[in-house]
Amino acid sequence: MHLLRARIKKDIICEFLPSARKSGRVVIFADGMPTVPSKKSLAEFWAKKNYWVFHPRYRGSWESAGIFLKSSPERDLLDLIDALHGEITSLYDGVKFKVHPREIYIYGASFGGAAALLTSCNPRVTKVIAFSPVVDWTAHSKAEPLSALERFTREAFGEGYRVSHREFQKLASGKFFNPTNHITEIDGSKVLIFHAYDDDIVSYKYVEKFARQTGAKLKLYKNGGHFSLSASAEPLFYRQIQQFFKK
Repeated sequence: MHLLRARIKKDIICEFLPSARKSGRVVIFADGMPTVPSKKSLAEFWAKKNYWVFHPRYRGSWESAGIFLKSSPERDLLDLIDALHGEITSLYDGVKFKVHPREIYIYGASFGGAAALLTSCNPRVTKVIAFSPVVDWTAHSKAEPLSALERFTREAFGEGYRVSHREFQKLASGKFFNPTNHITEIDGSKVLIFHAYDDDIVSYKYVEKFARQTGAKLKLYKNGGHFSLSASAEPLFYRQIQQFFKK
């Protein structure tokens, strides 16, 4: 399959694939950070399962315009959802697509897991699948403290993320883009979290507490480390995701 591209709300570049057959089911990928936004095989997997698939670049990252972290990243996902109710125009050939979304599923991993969790507050979001999500930016990370994450992002990814030190410090404040600050708003009945005890980037202890407080369903594994979005196509996780969608 050939991934298509669209521009959303002027700023956001988004790759997408139509579902294999007529469908109102949509999957949106919320990337971790930093990462190379390459999800072609994963998008093909879910498109063949009869889902429309959308993979946006956060504002201020990669091909998208703007400044990264100027606004809370889940806003980019919600702007994409707005656009799904109109026409999506392929930038390659100008073909216009009408999605007619009936069910919208947000898949997020790590940084993207935080964005996905925060979208659960929105009534248009049907379910959220979060892999190793960041639930509290003030929680200590042994393997990836925020100072190291900022340095690595700047040195290893360059202009892939246009972000200032001031914007990065908004994460450290705990007042910005922080799921734990929205415990009472997050709809845990919509949320399925996959996490591993041996994740040294996001400790399971914080995620376990978050799931308990919000009523989210949590699947903990002895091994696995820091899960990525690609796990959604693995049989073990795929089966549980499909079961969760049926509830």
